[in-house]
Amino acid sequence: MIKEIYQDYLNKFYEMLDLRDLTKNTIKNYTSFLLQYLTWVDTNLSKSLENISYDEIRLYVLYLKNVRKLKASTINAHISQLRFFHIYILKKPFDKYEVPFMKTTRKLPTIYSKEIIFQFIDSFKNIRHKAYAAILYSSGIRVSELQHLKYEDVSRKNMMLYIKQTKSRTDRHAILSKKALDILTQYWFAAGKPKDYLFPGYHDRNKPVSKFTINRAFNDQSKAFGISITPHLLRHHFGCHLYEAGYDLLTIKKMLDHKSINSTTIYVQLANPNNLNITSPFDDE
Repeated sequence: MIKEIYQDYLNKFYEMLDLRDLTKNTIKNYTSFLLQYLTWVDTNLSKSLENISYDEIRLYVLYLKNVRKLKASTINAHISQLRFFHIYILKKPFDKYEVPFMKTTRKLPTIYSKEIIFQFIDSFKNIRHKAYAAILYSSGIRVSELQHLKYEDVSRKNMMLYIKQTKSRTDRHAILSKKALDILTQYWFAAGKPKDYLFPGYHDRNKPVSKFTINRAFNDQSKAFGISITPHLLRHHFGCHLYEAGYDLLTIKKMLDHKSINSTTIYVQLANPNNLNITSPFDDE
């Protein structure tokens, strides 16, 4: 339990998060991180939050690293929350040089050929699960966007998916594959022609299917198929296979709804050089 002396800080924190209109995931994470920080302060320091020094904040960061063994990316999220808390709630500056972000190691995901991805999608016996995979790979949309797809968002005439309120908070269109539409149509009839959410929840059809349910379907199928493929990994395959096919990074950036081109350049690293028609200069005549 958090002590009552911290409740006023928490109330201001919740109010500021709401005022900034941050995403639900950011609000959830920041709240969790703040509660963890307050618990650590209450256990290890006997001073007010305003008087905590950079030395002590660094001790907390080292606690996250060496005691809790958190990943660098997670620790950086904690630091971002501390910065938010100091600037907006404590009304104090937060020097990024006093509490720097940790260096992160970026592990590249495994990318399979189109043939293997086709085989993986085809291996689903459950037509609903097969529709998940077909839509995710063929359009490159996010899992959260798949969850909230509605019947009205599918344009057969224009072969597009209308994606509302994306991660970047803008509406956009995603491409709709003919093969994916065929699978989606089979599912739609089998599911009783849902007219609201295309993939309603199993227990409440007025709500979208949960991420947990989608991830579990992929986890079960990966075990049966013999390789690990997640919903997000299919999005990476979409981008990588487009790059291997010769599409430029700006086009792929638009298709994937990336805010920055830096997020899209990963496909330069992921692409198989053998699929790019590249010839070594040593082999030039």
